[in-house]
Amino acid sequence: MKALLLSEYKELNVTDFDKPEIGDTDVLVQVKACGICGSDIHGYDGSSGRRIPPLVMGHEAAGIVAEVGSQVTACKPGDHITFDSTVSCGECFFCRRGDINLCDNRMVLGVSCGEYRRHGAFAEYVSVPQHICYQLPKELPFEHAAMIEAVSVAVHAANRTPVTLGDTAVVVGSGMIGLLVVQAIRLAGCSQVIAVDLDAGRLEKAKLLGADVGLKADEVDVPAEVRKLTGGRGADVVLEVVGATATINTAIKNARKGGSITLVGNLAPTVEMPLQSIVTRELSVFGTCASSGEYPACIDLLASGAIRVDDMITATASLDEGVHWFSRLYAGEPGAMKVILDPTR
Repeated sequence: MKALLLSEYKELNVTDFDKPEIGDTDVLVQVKACGICGSDIHGYDGSSGRRIPPLVMGHEAAGIVAEVGSQVTACKPGDHITFDSTVSCGECFFCRRGDINLCDNRMVLGVSCGEYRRHGAFAEYVSVPQHICYQLPKELPFEHAAMIEAVSVAVHAANRTPVTLGDTAVVVGSGMIGLLVVQAIRLAGCSQVIAVDLDAGRLEKAKLLGADVGLKADEVDVPAEVRKLTGGRGADVVLEVVGATATINTAIKNARKGGSITLVGNLAPTVEMPLQSIVTRELSVFGTCASSGEYPACIDLLASGAIRVDDMITATASLDEGVHWFSRLYAGEPGAMKVILDPTR
């Protein structure tokens, strides 16, 4: 089969690769769409430490069932499916209590981190266990279905955030995940959503997708503007979707006393936080990682149009074209958000 192989850092090649074998409870999926994630871009140059070559990356995918193992009952050949990016064991303490994103034996598709190597979905076929697979409506486009993994991150973040109906939310960062968080936190019950970013174009898109206000952080005093919009208090909940010291501090400054901050971004391994501000204003800080069983809800939200992703898809391309798209995205392609690769093209 054809696969897009990271053979060395910053070196991708479309190559012949062994077709995956499947076990008794595995599903072989013909990949119809797989999104290039920001984590893949960081893996491309080795900065994440989690994409050690040689590796087939890709974990945001959807396709058609090609073969099933002898004990598979969840799907059959010809079914349209997507699958979680997290390969959980289903047996550890955390899996048994439903926290599959915290699995002790967790692996992620398209990741090689020294502890394991799990080839991903930038290939014609990928093998996944049946327990991480989810049926798709036939009318849902595969390129939209490939966004479900990203949608699930946003929905899980919203579920982690203690929202009371009518709350005000600030979303710091209006990249792709930030735009999904804007939509998810609105659906969770916030009556006012304020988007914060440095890019005017992203802020306009945030307003199209449900934000009431967009604040350009290098042009206005964001905390002062948020206080004006909240009766002088600050936001009830703030979601930070970048993962850097500056944006986390922005998030904390925008929260009201007794408010909550949900950390979604994961850019830097360590950050500085204003401890006294958190303690004396009694802020609650929540971490959120990947998703934990939200896929069925996310499929429904996409199929119904409650969450929109079409405006975020920059291009759909073949594996061969993916080589060039990786270079463009790594260079910071202006305005680009999600590029979807179709290995069947």
